[in-house]
Amino acid sequence: MSLIIIRMTVLSEKYKELSQTIALLIGSIRAEQGCRRCDFWQSMENENQLFLLEEWDTRADLNRHLNSERFKVLRGTMNLLQEPCEMTTCELV
Repeated sequence: MSLIIIRMTVLSEKYKELSQTIALLIGSIRAEQGCRRCDFWQSMENENQLFLLEEWDTRADLNRHLNSERFKVLRGTMNLLQEPCEMTTCELV
């Protein structure tokens, strides 16, 4: 199983725009082949810090997602961030 965690710190005036975009994408990401989970969270300590967690059956499924149009749309929202996002991937056995 492959896991990706994306940490984003959004500009406060762009919070709603980013949240709505991700909310629209989640359903279609969950429908992608190999997606086990796709969840979106807000930090309890910093309301402008958001997290996207995705679990994929295989690394190939994750790679296909990372090259998809949906992920390109998500990457396009990065101009709404206060600082560059942090993406962490790992393989779980």
